[in-house]
Amino acid sequence: MTDPLDIWILSDGKPGHENQSSGLAEAIGRHRVVRISKIKLGSEDGPLARLRAAWRDSAGLPAPRLLIGAGHATHVALLGLKRKSSASCVLMMKPTLPAALFDLCLIPEHDLGGSEAPRHVIPTLGALNRVPPPGDAPRHGGLILLGGPSSSHGWDDDAIRAAVEAIVIAGKDRPWRVTDSRRSPEGTLESLSAGCPALAAYPHGETGRDWLPQRLAEAAEVWVTEDSVSMIYEALSSGARVGLLPVPSLKKAGRVARGIAKLAEEGFVTRFADWSPAAGLATPPRVLREADRCAAIVLERLLPA
Repeated sequence: MTDPLDIWILSDGKPGHENQSSGLAEAIGRHRVVRISKIKLGSEDGPLARLRAAWRDSAGLPAPRLLIGAGHATHVALLGLKRKSSASCVLMMKPTLPAALFDLCLIPEHDLGGSEAPRHVIPTLGALNRVPPPGDAPRHGGLILLGGPSSSHGWDDDAIRAAVEAIVIAGKDRPWRVTDSRRSPEGTLESLSAGCPALAAYPHGETGRDWLPQRLAEAAEVWVTEDSVSMIYEALSSGARVGLLPVPSLKKAGRVARGIAKLAEEGFVTRFADWSPAAGLATPPRVLREADRCAAIVLERLLPA
């Protein structure tokens, strides 16, 4: 029996960062037998305190072959454990430290500013995620994913409510689910449920970490508020048709707006303003499987069989 490939994930406690790291580790697990251990850096202040926490919490774990981290808080601990264990390390997102310190950096292309990436930097189309490859089972129903106000987008309750009501009425022959996020304004789900009794609401605090990947695997179409870039890419990774719900853009020339505009231009997503009940949502030109693509690169370069 083949020994498992031991992977350590360094977590800074932020679900979005942990989602990216887990997405890569689980994608590697679709190619090789893996054993994944999670090391929580906790709330210690300062990089040296987090390094000591990683040192302490990793004691007794099987020696790693690969270290994965996302977020600035993991940088020093990741490099410290790399030196201690001689394992390869992969960093998600653009680092504050020199990228050459890490064996591979997986960085969304919109964060690279159009510059040519060196060999140890792998540009990605959006952030990696845990959504599994689409299966052959029939897809049915719709899913609505709500973000909230951010540095790049505002919020418009009335516009969201009108759009959701129009979408649910047009698709009244199928079941609909909606969930919110930590940024969603209080009362948003209740307001939508009152306007659309057929819409089943699931507060994010009452769903587990596997709820969204499972629902995405079932949905035929997914609508996401434009502010939530991570959920947009999760939807595109699921094989569903994807629509964008309108929210005011605060930075029309910002990187988030440019990335969304590119997705719309290339036919990956349909904006609500361009949607009609008769035409429906456009079918994306391909399913985005960035975690699987990056997993293959990691195995080829860092962990050849």
